[in-house]
Amino acid sequence: MSRDNAGADMDRRPGHPSRRSVLAASTALALASTSGLAKTTVEKTRKNVLWYRQPARFWEEALPLGNGRLGAMVFGRVAQERIQINEDTLWSGAPYSADNPQAYGALPEVRQLIANGKYAAATDLASRKMMGQPLHQAAYGTLGDLLLTFDGASKPKHYERQLDLATAISTTRLSSGNGHDTVREAFVSAPDQVIVLRLDARECLIGFDLSWHGPRAVKVPGAVYGGHDEKLTPPVTTDWLMTEAIDPLPAGAATVADGAGALLCTGRNEAGESTPASMTFAMRVKVLSDGQVTVEEGRLKVRGAKTVTLLIAAATSFVTYADVSGDPVARVRQQTEAAGRKSYSALKQAHLADYQPLFQSVSLDLGPEAADLAPTDHWVQAAATTDDPGLQALYFQYARYLMISSSRPGTQAANLQGIWNESTTPPWGSKYTINVNTEMNYWPADPAGLGVCVGPLIRLVEELAVTGARTAKTMYGARGWVAHHNTDIWRATAPIDGPMWGLWPCGGAWLCNSLWDHYDYSRDDALPARLYPLMKGAALFCMDTLIEDPKGRGLITSPSVSPENQHPFGSSVCAGPAMDRQIIRDLFAHTLACGQLVRDEAGFLAQLKQRHDRLAPDRIGQGGQLQEWLEDWDGAAPEQQHRHVSHLYAVYPSDQINVRDTPNLIHAAQTSLAVRGDMATGWGTAWRLCLWARMGEGDHAYRVLKDLVGPQRTYPNLFDAHPPFQIDGNFGGAAGIMEMLLQSWGGEIRLLPALPSAWTSGEVRGLRARGALTVDLAWRAGVLTACQLKGRAGQAVRVIYRGTERTLTLGPDGTAVFKV
Repeated sequence: MSRDNAGADMDRRPGHPSRRSVLAASTALALASTSGLAKTTVEKTRKNVLWYRQPARFWEEALPLGNGRLGAMVFGRVAQERIQINEDTLWSGAPYSADNPQAYGALPEVRQLIANGKYAAATDLASRKMMGQPLHQAAYGTLGDLLLTFDGASKPKHYERQLDLATAISTTRLSSGNGHDTVREAFVSAPDQVIVLRLDARECLIGFDLSWHGPRAVKVPGAVYGGHDEKLTPPVTTDWLMTEAIDPLPAGAATVADGAGALLCTGRNEAGESTPASMTFAMRVKVLSDGQVTVEEGRLKVRGAKTVTLLIAAATSFVTYADVSGDPVARVRQQTEAAGRKSYSALKQAHLADYQPLFQSVSLDLGPEAADLAPTDHWVQAAATTDDPGLQALYFQYARYLMISSSRPGTQAANLQGIWNESTTPPWGSKYTINVNTEMNYWPADPAGLGVCVGPLIRLVEELAVTGARTAKTMYGARGWVAHHNTDIWRATAPIDGPMWGLWPCGGAWLCNSLWDHYDYSRDDALPARLYPLMKGAALFCMDTLIEDPKGRGLITSPSVSPENQHPFGSSVCAGPAMDRQIIRDLFAHTLACGQLVRDEAGFLAQLKQRHDRLAPDRIGQGGQLQEWLEDWDGAAPEQQHRHVSHLYAVYPSDQINVRDTPNLIHAAQTSLAVRGDMATGWGTAWRLCLWARMGEGDHAYRVLKDLVGPQRTYPNLFDAHPPFQIDGNFGGAAGIMEMLLQSWGGEIRLLPALPSAWTSGEVRGLRARGALTVDLAWRAGVLTACQLKGRAGQAVRVIYRGTERTLTLGPDGTAVFKV
């Protein structure tokens, strides 16, 4: 990728070119190419690499690996390596339905109480009659840890660990200074479905015991590392020889020898709130080594080895959300034995051949780095007070890495923590929170060239449409299907936790809008037929449950909430919040478009259009703000800086309110967002970033981005800090960075629409835009210097750059160049 670093000289270090010379070389090559975007040989030191000078002390310093189904956190410790492991179907409980048959009978009275302004009474009745049974859903779990306790460990003279995003391989290097060097490499293979750990010694022998530290509850990190205004990284005080006690295994868990050089670990999942444990799980570790390998007292022992390769497979008995009859032991035996027939080199090459085409599809250069030789944790510490485009580009690529590693065809969708979780009692159950967080997980997928990673989300919605149809009929007497603000592995769709949070009927509708966005980017001709039944079902539910506003303002939802935010009357339960109207407006419009593509019957589409046009419109309050509720309550709401900005859905991810068509509403949205403030939870900060970027406020967006990647909202391993860790902030942050560089909405492509002054020069290749377009951009001194679009031959594309509007027609080769 070329380096286009205008505006400043590089720190003068021996052997390093100046930034000006780097700029000259990259600019000359860019101008010489026909597209304006030729590659150069100039590369940043440690490009797309996270690296550290000390082992991980706590989980948020460990490095994540994954293949979509299996996750591993590698700590890189000296005396006792810790590998924490996840498998994406290991959840608590058993198949169940939480549908409450009392809800339908209580629905009219709850609506009437809301209409009469008796919000506390409505909340109380809904709490007694309309909530799911059980009230809470299942939790995502962990397989615990594999601990490798090494013989004769001592403090190394040189130490380094890293995660190379370009290869998805973590490496730990230890040197004693007298030739006793060891290199550990780890990756998680999607082709072979195993975690691979390679230990390679030079001029010494390796000896260690491998033990399984089983699943257990772990204290929430947010309670340790503080609130919104505290740095998340304690001072570095490395215990080079730290080890952890190996607790007795949980009840029902066991480790046994399983053939030559293999250890089999088995157990059961945790029970749910009112459902029993229903699944078994298995993990098998197979050792390939030139040393002596034995299994004694439930431990693998390796002695006298120069090289060791560990192959780790994990599985559960989960088959579908309604079937847990699988055989995990047979599965892990097959996977480890098949992988064991391959050389380490063959396993590694298969992994790279699978992973690298996905990661390499997009490259990003945002300009000069302030600390390109500093360890990543030091970078994060300085980020809030230092302009550092290099870290911001790394953060973007890290999010793409996490997407590839946590959501692949055939796996579960990425949950609140992707696939990485160290506890049987994770924060918020590490579930699917679908009042923003699950949707945010997939905001960057298509524009970042990772549309293939959306497959698990489609399957999640297909399954929710089945369980949600039962909920719609039982609890609302409605057609179609519904999902509320959370779901889990068992695809529960009833409202949970309590009416203040759970009584929100638009989770399924928003998910359908996310799927339509996926189609809009890909333009896959096969998708509409697959998506339309889901979208139509969600639309039917909304058509059946919308009511007339008593004051004649249009169709509204009731009961509902503006997600998780209280209005001034001691509750969040209300009628017709802005987000509901906006989401349903999109759902109806998208379903109409999809229905026309699949040629559904005209009568239904006409009814849908009529309902769409009668939805209550957005409103501007007396304070000039975009109203969060149907009534003008915003100024009296108890939490003015609430983490959710639900009523701004219409700005982003939607485009109903935009700078081109609705300037008055954009101004009102800016007023609302200014009151909310820039700093929120990690994901809340990321949403604010996306909103300011969508509104064209590049420097404001950049200030939010600096807070997001700084030490208050980013852990040393670049995991987003709610706190504690939630992966949606990483994904939302990446989406916001792309919105600053490229936007596609309203039938137009907007180039550098929110470019901040801090990104003086840079280049991005491979970004996707709606209409199945790929866009490459370069800019210098804040001005666009090159742009190439790729798509279908003959495709007409409307392009806008700083007041210049032009319609390009892609040539016979499917490309066109936009010239300023």
